[in-house]
Amino acid sequence: MNGTTDDETILREVLERWRTAVDAHRPQDVADVFTEDAIFQGLHPYGVGRYAVAAYYASQPLGMRAGYRILETRRYADDLVLGYLDTEFTFTDRDPVAVKLAVLARRQEDGWALAHYQVSRL
Repeated sequence: MNGTTDDETILREVLERWRTAVDAHRPQDVADVFTEDAIFQGLHPYGVGRYAVAAYYASQPLGMRAGYRILETRRYADDLVLGYLDTEFTFTDRDPVAVKLAVLARRQEDGWALAHYQVSRL
């Protein structure tokens, strides 16, 4: 396996936990995918830490679902993987929202978690 494939595998494992929790509208489970000190930037003002992540996702409508496609990965250290994604959030009562998403996954004692999450509309 080459580094890119390994990096994509790492990101997919983390992002699938995130996506599953988002789709089920479980804000605390979404927050658990992040590090304690994660910098989080959704489409609202940024926040820091799991509490900010949980609050953000608690404010999202029921029925919101997330989809993503990994566009690029970079391994900046043994314990850091950057991902750049096409991401689409779908809703039951309005048009989908397509965004770009940059994430930084960091290896911790209990596995990989998101240390940085930044959404941008293009």
